[in-house]
Amino acid sequence: MRYLLIVLVAFSGIGEAKRLETPAESEKLLRTPDAATTFAFIDRLDAASDRIAQHAFGSTPEGRPLKVVIAGEALPDREIVFVQAGIHGGEIEGKDAGLILLAEIAAGEKRALRWLDHATLVFVPILNLDGHERRSKFNRINQDGPVEMGWRATSQRLNLNRDYIKADAPEMRALLRLINQWNPDILIDSHTTNGADYQYDLTWSMDDDVTQHPRLRAWQAEALTGRVQKQLERQGHLIAPYIELNDGTDPMKGFTNFGAGPRYSTGYAVARGRVGLLLETHMLKPYPDRVHATYDVITAILDDIAAHPGALRAATRQVDADMVARAADPNASYPIRLVNAGVAEDYAFKGFEWTVTQSDVSGDNWIRYDPRKPKTFTVPFFREVKIAQAVAPPAAYLIPAQWTGVIERLRLHGVRLLRIDHDVRVSADVSRLSNPQYATASFEGRVAIATFAHARERREMPLRAGDWLVPMNQPLANIALHVLEPDAPDSALRWGDFNSIFEQREYADARVAEQLARDMMAKDAALKTAFETKLAAEPEFAKNPYARLNWFVQQSDWREWDLGLYPVLRLDIAAVKALQPGS
Repeated sequence: MRYLLIVLVAFSGIGEAKRLETPAESEKLLRTPDAATTFAFIDRLDAASDRIAQHAFGSTPEGRPLKVVIAGEALPDREIVFVQAGIHGGEIEGKDAGLILLAEIAAGEKRALRWLDHATLVFVPILNLDGHERRSKFNRINQDGPVEMGWRATSQRLNLNRDYIKADAPEMRALLRLINQWNPDILIDSHTTNGADYQYDLTWSMDDDVTQHPRLRAWQAEALTGRVQKQLERQGHLIAPYIELNDGTDPMKGFTNFGAGPRYSTGYAVARGRVGLLLETHMLKPYPDRVHATYDVITAILDDIAAHPGALRAATRQVDADMVARAADPNASYPIRLVNAGVAEDYAFKGFEWTVTQSDVSGDNWIRYDPRKPKTFTVPFFREVKIAQAVAPPAAYLIPAQWTGVIERLRLHGVRLLRIDHDVRVSADVSRLSNPQYATASFEGRVAIATFAHARERREMPLRAGDWLVPMNQPLANIALHVLEPDAPDSALRWGDFNSIFEQREYADARVAEQLARDMMAKDAALKTAFETKLAAEPEFAKNPYARLNWFVQQSDWREWDLGLYPVLRLDIAAVKALQPGS
């Protein structure tokens, strides 16, 4: 594996200054510094150069300040390149690669100054700071170095790369505010793999499916999988798409594209109308190689932006304009759920020979790779995803004022909301939800709704002054859609923010319900027949005295009319106009 040689030059004053050695470099890239050492080094860079600035943008649950470093000026014509490291505290090569890059900028190296002529770098060196400081030789059992490393989850045991859309973690809420502040054109998220052994030192992933805007798909193809990948290959790197094996004990079954949603960094970037790039260096390559690979990718992207200035910014501006215009398109549709299409293409997989034996420990197959025997295999790559569900965006959503948690989350994402200033009745599309089935275990601190029945109806709805309109003629319309459309896999409803709408609040005593049932059947023969049919068709219902009596209550005027009624309304253009003062 080729090691990157960092050339130290010794000019000062009018040209380049001697580049500072990073803490990891002083340890031959075998160790990674703790947070105090990391931030002390950034302080030195900040003091040495007016090209570098830093500030705190939040704090962790354990009270540690989260830091961001800015290199360059924020000018309208410059692409904003947002790089984050340590979202998983033990996968930390992005931090050490970024410190080398910042040291070059601080020293005024010619290549680095070309970057800053056309781009502003926003760098978060350690996002999961509490996890980073839970340092041990016994974290990351799958990984080859550094000597000590941090932990995957936060101190609240949350995985930040599942938290983008629900934003439970304080670190994520702080990050989203930072993203809103800078509105980056590209988000680069640095990781280390788990899983199989193979020859590649670097795998990466970017959403290039139907959820991504065509202008950004084109830029990704030209810049990233085109020019940047060729540059990296010339530098000696072996690159592949992110490898998710279909069967961990049989690589010949190939790998798949699972289609990242907005809970992940890349899917979230796409929902914002931006490029999201996941970097995954290979866990079994030595830590110095992984640092160099990460450095080479980031700098190759900065080189490409400098060589093609304005191309990415023009694309993201077009995406924003198209998103605003989409609200006026009656035929618009947006995919909220993707599944793998099950279509395989042949892929030349650069792996190692392996053996599989029956384990007397696990009782399962045990795969062992032999890195001394590299070999290229032809395997199926299930790259293509397809739309499993799409929705037509409304002209606007309407959120009643009492649902404060969801309203605040939308604000956190930067979604524009407008306050209704008068009471009014409008015709709206309303979702009637029923039969929620909850997940059997907690995931990321929540017990989510796995499935539910969904019927949409049109009805007159009263709106009150203080309710919130979410207009969809805005750049972040897709974020609003992912949060508010109940069927979306990462909707607020699925994550459990509206669980109380399924909970009945008033109950009839059995003695009262018994008389009500008899009175209703005496007056309505069809209702009596419907009850008897339900008894015959549903044994569980027939065995449940409460359910039998409550069925009559729910058919009566005593029912809770809004039980299961999703409170977020979908408004068309006419309803939005009806909200204007004087209408």
